[in-house]
Amino acid sequence: MAKLLLPTGDRRIETYETTGTPIPLARRSAADFPRVAFAAAHVVADPYADNDPWLTPAIDWDRTLAFRHRLWDLGLGVAEAMDTAQRGMGLAWPEAQELIRRALTDAKSRPEALIACGAGTDHLAPAPGLTLDAVIAAYEEQIGFVEGLGGRIILMASRALAACAAGPDDYLKVYDRILGQVRQPVIIHWLGEMFDPALEGYWGSNDHWAAMDTCLKAIEAHPDKVDGIKVSLLSKEKEIAMRARLPNGVRMYTGDDFNYAELIAGDADGHSDALLGIFDAIAPAASAALAALGSGQTETFFKLLEPTVPLSRHIFKAPTRFYKTGVVFMAYLNGLQDHFRMIGGQESARSLVHLADLFRLADRAGVLADPDDAAARMRRLLAAQGIA
Repeated sequence: MAKLLLPTGDRRIETYETTGTPIPLARRSAADFPRVAFAAAHVVADPYADNDPWLTPAIDWDRTLAFRHRLWDLGLGVAEAMDTAQRGMGLAWPEAQELIRRALTDAKSRPEALIACGAGTDHLAPAPGLTLDAVIAAYEEQIGFVEGLGGRIILMASRALAACAAGPDDYLKVYDRILGQVRQPVIIHWLGEMFDPALEGYWGSNDHWAAMDTCLKAIEAHPDKVDGIKVSLLSKEKEIAMRARLPNGVRMYTGDDFNYAELIAGDADGHSDALLGIFDAIAPAASAALAALGSGQTETFFKLLEPTVPLSRHIFKAPTRFYKTGVVFMAYLNGLQDHFRMIGGQESARSLVHLADLFRLADRAGVLADPDDAAARMRRLLAAQGIA
């Protein structure tokens, strides 16, 4: 057990003593799991680069790729160059290309490695006069890059499309063109406006239920080109309803970082697979829980995973788009990187009180790999900010 001083929400400093028992690491493979499980992985900034963090990303490629190998060692797949990697919030398309190239190269050295890569339109800035054909061409460019390297596609939501689409039919036109030409089935990502305000009204409606109808039409037109859909609306009711309406063979990948445990476990009516940002932060717990579920130990699955839900809800609390700060902070606490710096300067997006509460919740969930070392790292961070 470790003791340290942590700030509270009422402007006090309290003594906190760790109580959690770390979940041990164990090497596993995806075959050990009854669900397909991707972790959307973060990138590690290079703290020694002499750059302007808000303008020019500097990436520690060795640490970034080492983290992906850790996920593969645990049996988890890597969802590459997604919003967890700060796509659109520090990671631009040129850096995303390099990340994808390097990750796919490393994945090829591991025959069992599961990886899929985000392809979108983020190199196309929303602007007056933007056309659907320009959006389609932008999607084609990024898809061509990933497919040219032999990669699978996660079809990301498009800010440019959200900006220029006049209604549901425009979304159907774009997705029909793209899905009609991809080489292998893709995972569609419906990212809600809580994650990215620029995507409000995606699929042509501010009503998620009406938007769902349009999204399902796009999938139903090309079911053979859709492996699944990742829904990130933080609503288990909407996910379950949509899951029941998917064509046979199309997976629901939960993107619900508030309710993932029960959605993955499922019930007699079905279950969700997983493509989650929180799996980056709680990878050992996710791996152990999925292995338990695979061996019929449902009670152990919930015992391992349910304590991580309060932590995830805290990391993904509004403004949800700043969840990446909590994900990277967990990597710092767990010794997976030696600093708490982020591309885009995003380490400043959450308060010290928020990070202190994150520490408490991570301890209680058993996802601090070494509580003594995590406490020492927390002390250094607070001291650097004048809190000791």
